[in-house]
Amino acid sequence: MSISARYTRYLVFALVGLTFFYLVSKSSLQIPTSSSFAPPPPTYEEVKEEKTNSQVPTSNERVNATFVTLARNNDIWDIAKAIRSVEDRFNRNFHYDWVFLNDNEFDDEFKKLTTALVSGTTHYGVIPKEHWSYPEWIDEDKARAARLEMGRKKIIYGDSESYRHMCRYESGFFFRHELMMNYEWYWRVEPSIELFCDVPGDPFRFMKENNKKYSFVISLYEYIETIPTLWDSVKGFMKSHPEHIAEGNAMEFISEDGGESYNKCHFWSNFEIGSLEWLRSDQYIDYFTALDKDGGFFYERWGDAPVHSIAASIMLKAEEIHFWNEIAYYHVPFTHCPSSEKTRLDLRCHCKPSENFDWAGYSCTKRWFDVNNLQKPDGWDSKQ
Repeated sequence: MSISARYTRYLVFALVGLTFFYLVSKSSLQIPTSSSFAPPPPTYEEVKEEKTNSQVPTSNERVNATFVTLARNNDIWDIAKAIRSVEDRFNRNFHYDWVFLNDNEFDDEFKKLTTALVSGTTHYGVIPKEHWSYPEWIDEDKARAARLEMGRKKIIYGDSESYRHMCRYESGFFFRHELMMNYEWYWRVEPSIELFCDVPGDPFRFMKENNKKYSFVISLYEYIETIPTLWDSVKGFMKSHPEHIAEGNAMEFISEDGGESYNKCHFWSNFEIGSLEWLRSDQYIDYFTALDKDGGFFYERWGDAPVHSIAASIMLKAEEIHFWNEIAYYHVPFTHCPSSEKTRLDLRCHCKPSENFDWAGYSCTKRWFDVNNLQKPDGWDSKQ
């Protein structure tokens, strides 16, 4: 072969190689399009299906219970914080369900995020209009005047119409929502709350096995300006329904004169673990119906906390109500932090003992222990 022919063959090989390299390089180094960087976000149904297919383990130790939250779409980041706290400190080991209720439809973003965060199954319900509106016996002009007057007096939430619907709903309807009818026990969780300690065991199982019907972590005095005639309505109910008043009840916790007056002590209902069967009983329904007919949810500003607390105190035996010392909890502006250093260390708590509200002057927790002759937790009287 001549030298020129050999060079020609080498040149052809080189050109073929360079062409192949160019085509491969162009393909592999091609700048991605915007859609490569940002694929369409998954829908709520896709998130739910992926989670279902991942076969999240369940516990054979669970009872028929759920978390329940009343929220709106704009609460998404506050409820995300609360869910993470509850999941990390408790539910990641049990995978209990979570029911979300709203007076409007939840949007896809809310559903996707909360479904991804909750280890159990999530359910989303719309509140029936008749449960979030004025009943026919309410004079709306009178209710509006009451709001304006309470707003003028700077009473907290005094001028809020939606807050009154919320308090009425939490007092008499959330446990009757069709989604809640599938459960026997509930744990109420509100946006932005925090759990400071690992939760020992399963509170739902404890409630069931120890015949508890209602439980709390914080108790305090209600603003009398919001409930001036509530106790009059309660006394009217007790007179009409003596059969609903329990022997061995906790009346002494809420009244210092045998039921003549209300001392304003109540359990803070933004945290509750309780029996749905009790709330759905004739006993409680008769109580709520009597109060609802009197109109104080709208003509005054009756909160669900005193309504629940009074019901539990007069219709349950004292031993059916439980205080959770071990569940360290925060909801602005109050903190429950276990008094015992040993408890705090054992449960990996990160709350500040000095911020514990239990034994402060405005708390009713000390009264609960005193009137029921209960032993206070270790360290309750120490100066933190």
